[in-house]
Amino acid sequence: MFTGLAFDTCTAPPLATMNAWRGTSPYGAIAVYVGGKNRGCAQPQLTASWVGAVAGSGWKLVPLYVGAQPPCQTGASPEKITADTAVSLGAADGADAVAKASALGMRSGSMLYLDMEAYNAADTACADAVLAYTQSFNRAVKARSYRPGFYGFASSSAAGIAKAAEAGAADLPEALWYAKYDGTADTTGSFPYSSTLFGGHRRAHQYQVNQRETYGGVTLTVDRNAWDAPVAVTG
Repeated sequence: MFTGLAFDTCTAPPLATMNAWRGTSPYGAIAVYVGGKNRGCAQPQLTASWVGAVAGSGWKLVPLYVGAQPPCQTGASPEKITADTAVSLGAADGADAVAKASALGMRSGSMLYLDMEAYNAADTACADAVLAYTQSFNRAVKARSYRPGFYGFASSSAAGIAKAAEAGAADLPEALWYAKYDGTADTTGSFPYSSTLFGGHRRAHQYQVNQRETYGGVTLTVDRNAWDAPVAVTG
């Protein structure tokens, strides 16, 4: 569990950068891309020893898994959901997410966030396939004693989860990390859905992207997040 500011950047920074930012930046957590066929950046730093050192210095870690993407998504993705493969892909990717996190030293009880990019929310067949995939992913994660979370866009992928939660659907994520670029570093007033959803420290808000910041003499380009949700269990 972590409450505060978190950042994410495509490639996990070197340990020296993390040490330079620790205590000099406003951030207390970093999101890292642990796996998935649609993960966009190489991760030469992201090893079990890096996780141990970063966590040992006081950082909290947010594992993010870029699994199969919506069938109606514009652009190419190496792995896409279809109506026929949604359940099987979700099960396989959920198992893989746990394996990847475990290999990095993130223990059972860790929240693993499934990264689902934007899609046309008006395409009901597409939304249904995404939900079926997500539910299957979540079942696989929970069966291995990890916890499923979800990252998505406020107007599409995250909205689909909120709609399903309102309808009382089963096998939904335990925490919702929503991308809404309003510059507001909170998880309450900016929350775009019913206030009854994902309460009790289960929300995160990506509120700005591509911000160039320098702390401890080291510069990174990061996305900014207000965090009030579970993270990885390490140590």
